[in-house]
Amino acid sequence: MRGAGAWPALCLLAVAAQLSRQQSPERPVFTCGGVFTGESGFIGSEGFPGVYPPNSKCTWKITVPKGKVVVLNFRFIDLESDNLCRYDFVDVYNGHANGQRIGRFCGTFRPGALVSSGNKMMVQMISDANTAGNGFMAMFSAAEPNERGDQYCGGRLERPSGSFKTPNWPDRDYPAGVTCVWHIVAPKNQLIELKFEKFDVERDNYCRYDYVAVFNGGEVNDAKRIGKYCGDSPPAPIISERNELLIQFFSDLSLTADGFIGHYKFRPKKLPTTTALPVTTTFPVTTGLKPTVALCQQKCRWTGTLESNYCASNFVLAGTVITTVTRGGSLHATVSLINIYKEGNLAIQQAGKNMSVKVIVVCKQCPLLRRGQNYIIMGQVGEDGRGKIMPNSFIMMFKTKNQKFLNALENKQC
Repeated sequence: MRGAGAWPALCLLAVAAQLSRQQSPERPVFTCGGVFTGESGFIGSEGFPGVYPPNSKCTWKITVPKGKVVVLNFRFIDLESDNLCRYDFVDVYNGHANGQRIGRFCGTFRPGALVSSGNKMMVQMISDANTAGNGFMAMFSAAEPNERGDQYCGGRLERPSGSFKTPNWPDRDYPAGVTCVWHIVAPKNQLIELKFEKFDVERDNYCRYDYVAVFNGGEVNDAKRIGKYCGDSPPAPIISERNELLIQFFSDLSLTADGFIGHYKFRPKKLPTTTALPVTTTFPVTTGLKPTVALCQQKCRWTGTLESNYCASNFVLAGTVITTVTRGGSLHATVSLINIYKEGNLAIQQAGKNMSVKVIVVCKQCPLLRRGQNYIIMGQVGEDGRGKIMPNSFIMMFKTKNQKFLNALENKQC
């Protein structure tokens, strides 16, 4: 866990000075949640700029005038840091109830401007029993739905065809620290066809820094993710499963690039459809493997080193096997994550603060997984987002001493 260090402390001083200039002589008091209406305002964690309390769940509901959208800018954030934001985090949603989640944030990384698709937004902060940091403070403001520029992108798209692009396109590179979400909604009896005309997003083998993610449906949900893209090759055309698509663009605080422009159009459902496979890496997506006699008579062992198997695998994780069930000669297991080093196209599920994945050992006892044991698991990913473990997949018992080496591999260029 991490408290407020030198960098957050400097930002905190700057935020405090700004508040003193913009507010009345009385310092604003931030409470746990609330309802806010109007053209603009500030929200913050309970007691900000003091340390936020443990075991809390606070909800802020923001409404701006009809016909406008909500733009949320984080001025300061310092929450317990975790690479999966499992412990203390801030969620931002479109709407006030059952809305799509625009993003989840923790640590000290400030996202770019977050924009709702309508005139309502909900912010929710959850903390566990152990806290670290001074919480967050953000400013909301009303904006016209069609504004564009450094501080604005995303929104709800309902016309039969249209375009979307990164801020500054095509004049200059997209800015650092931006989060954009476009929610495309077609009539119930239609699908959405998506094509990227130009595409240049900071390259990384696993698209960890800047990326575009496309989801079936109206929310950021790894189980419904079609693909995660970066580099300078446009993704293949994408067709939605139903009448909604969500496009998320994220840039970190370092390198930027030209950006992209994409186009969409609605099409009738009756036409044959195909969905582009995720191209986060060059690893193939496995399909419906069955435990054939020939396959399961292979020697149940892996070859090579931890490092060589890391590069050959679509996903790499450390986790605890919590459930197992045998179906048709294969073992279906649920693995609670200790850490994930390489996500690939794996569907990660969340229940409270617990993150888990589904894996299938194609030949049920090769390799053998036991409930309650901790393992390092490497393998490929099926079209359904579940991990596929073959007789030659890399599996070994996880020990704390492995952590340092795995962390080093996470930054390896394969």
